Amino acid sequence: MGLIQFRTRMDKRMYSALTLPARATKPRTTGVTMVIDTGLPLRAFRDSIDSYGELIDLVKFGWGTAVVTPRIDEKIACLGAAGIGWFFGGTLFEKHVAQGRFDEYRRLCHEHNCRYVEVSNGTVPIEEARKADYVARLSAEFTVLSEVGSKTVAGNARLQPRDWARQISTDLAHGARWVITESRESGTTGIAGTDGSPRDDILDALRDAGAAPASLIFEAPTKTLQTSFVQRFGADVNLGNIAPADVIAVETLRLGLRSDTMTEAADLREERAIHA
Repeated sequence: MGLIQFRTRMDKRMYSALTLPARATKPRTTGVTMVIDTGLPLRAFRDSIDSYGELIDLVKFGWGTAVVTPRIDEKIACLGAAGIGWFFGGTLFEKHVAQGRFDEYRRLCHEHNCRYVEVSNGTVPIEEARKADYVARLSAEFTVLSEVGSKTVAGNARLQPRDWARQISTDLAHGARWVITESRESGTTGIAGTDGSPRDDILDALRDAGAAPASLIFEAPTKTLQTSFVQRFGADVNLGNIAPADVIAVETLRLGLRSDTMTEAADLREERAIHA
């Protein structure tokens, strides 16, 4: 726990006397907030980065939106100026692989100065060993985020919790910096059940297998998932698929500034310490 200092763009400072969870500072390797851009208009995109950029670590251009996004180079330039990394959705990687155009995908990422790439098999049935080979090949040129989990309920039904643990371990061993746990933009598949809550059977299997939370990015597009992961792993859990409009709300969840994650016991201890 520590004192948090807030700083605005105009270099005015707002100091809080509250004791709040200490947050890692940028560039972060833990406590990462990965935002998904699903096609935000350019001006709205710029406004989001200008307003919340200090709280954003990575931006993913969701699935294959990068191919049809007008003036995407201007969005990328905006992110570069803000010191925020970007990458294309794993579905775009899978589309290239399905058409035998892996080398073209590599060139596409280089042409857009991507430092990050996502490797997934949530739609196209790429075998585990082949996927791990792609992770290894790309990790020589980029920072790789692999993804585990299927896009469909049926696909996830075929994956046992131990399969998640094994695939995560394999991808990390082949050079992935982080492994993303699938939940899509709906937050109702993959690491989440159809009711939108995290799957404890998978999380328990990851714990038992020794998977470090710092090496994972949990897709958490909903408040239910965001709250659950913060409660389970703490303020510096890595969260992905955050909507641009939710960046501030997610940070308040991390810091216990929203009732969902306010820890009454900790606050009572603090009160007793102050008045002791």
